[in-house]
Amino acid sequence: MTNAELDAHPLCQVARVLTWGAVALFAYGVLAWGAAQPWFALAALEVKTPVAHVTETQIRLIAERQVAGTFFTVDLERVRASLEKLPWVREARVARRWPDTLEVSLVEHVPLARWNDDALVSEAGEVFVAAVADRLPRLAGPEDAVTDVVDAYRRHQTALAPLGMRIDELRLSPRRAWRIRLDNGMQLALGRVETDARLAHFVAVYPRLFGAPAAAGPEAAPVPPVAVDLRYPDGFALRMPDGRVPAAFAPTREKPRPT
Repeated sequence: MTNAELDAHPLCQVARVLTWGAVALFAYGVLAWGAAQPWFALAALEVKTPVAHVTETQIRLIAERQVAGTFFTVDLERVRASLEKLPWVREARVARRWPDTLEVSLVEHVPLARWNDDALVSEAGEVFVAAVADRLPRLAGPEDAVTDVVDAYRRHQTALAPLGMRIDELRLSPRRAWRIRLDNGMQLALGRVETDARLAHFVAVYPRLFGAPAAAGPEAAPVPPVAVDLRYPDGFALRMPDGRVPAAFAPTREKPRPT
């Protein structure tokens, strides 16, 4: 039997496959053994991006509990998932840097407002749970309406900007009725329909009734109403502090004519 015939024989082909398979398994075993040796131990975890809320202590705990193995065997996905469980982390990326370092890039949530009683909502409209000492507006509504509430907050805040007023609380009821509390304590009832148009009408009329807040000095600042009900089709109702009358509606006395 010739060499060509031997090479073509089924038993020879099987033997060749088994031989190369054994060589591959041996090589893999050698590489796996070498990769697990302490020569390639990880020595550092470096955060490449500036962070405002994630602390060094939190990152150190992640490193101690989740970074296992060597430079070659560490489970990057496990480390990434653990970092993304931190309250302020929106996104994490983890990469190796030769010879002994893990590089971490973190994207933090940027808080926009408080959401309901126990959470925050970010500039991206994502609800997350974290502790923050900063004074933030409060948004409230059904859990499935966070996007609607955030969008309405931005629109209404822009609409109120000419008056120099800021939203302290925006609330959407289960019946989809909107209410606003401003930073000066004023309450605005917008109702369920045509809310943007109602607020725009209020902003347009307010300076004629009370003067322009931004232009008035501290002593001449107009006294704002306690509450404004904008749900009327042709106007709105005011409730003033202590039952007083807005200056625009107050009667004037004629000066006595000289005799």
